[in-house]
Amino acid sequence: MRKSLCIALSALFMLACASQGTYTKQQKGTAIGAGTGAVVGGVIGGSVARKGHGTTGAIIGGLAGAALGGLVGNQIGAYMDRQEEALRQAMAATTAADQASIQRSQDVLTATFKSDMFFDFDSATLKPGAYAELDRVAMVFNDYPQTMIQIQGHTDSSGKEAYNMALSERRANAVRDALIQRGVAQERLTTIGFGESQPVSSSAAMNRRVSLVMTPIRA
Repeated sequence: MRKSLCIALSALFMLACASQGTYTKQQKGTAIGAGTGAVVGGVIGGSVARKGHGTTGAIIGGLAGAALGGLVGNQIGAYMDRQEEALRQAMAATTAADQASIQRSQDVLTATFKSDMFFDFDSATLKPGAYAELDRVAMVFNDYPQTMIQIQGHTDSSGKEAYNMALSERRANAVRDALIQRGVAQERLTTIGFGESQPVSSSAAMNRRVSLVMTPIRA
């Protein structure tokens, strides 16, 4: 954490110089982002350290955090372009029937998986076949650490509404836990369950789904 704070203080020094006209607008944003990212990185590094990697983990986390805060301006669109392409290539290894639906809306990237591929009916336990998909997804997430990921669970309308809400939350949490096991930083992951409230089709099978929504970390 001390090293991370040093990075943050250096970033603030850069920002002070920028206010005097030494740096461009983009560099000001990068300086702010580096300071913010260093703090985030300190948290990530601390998490790594607690897992047994000690000071090395904290240093890596701090440096990664500085990078996390660096996306500004047109860097964001280019970064999300690369992540989208990497995700599509990763998903190409899956059979067409099981491939995730990948959608892009400006700088938000969403990969939606059929719930039946991940879970048995009325279950929040990941099926054996789900792990290969999550291996591929986690690899992309780890290659592109400058995004946050929201894991969204959805169900069909069979059963009681409250039960479906709880089931969708448990499923989202199961996916989160599997991604953490594959090295994705816990601090990047959030979960939410929508239950049956956001149907996309008259087909119950289509409504049972898990979406991974990626948004850039902005400076």
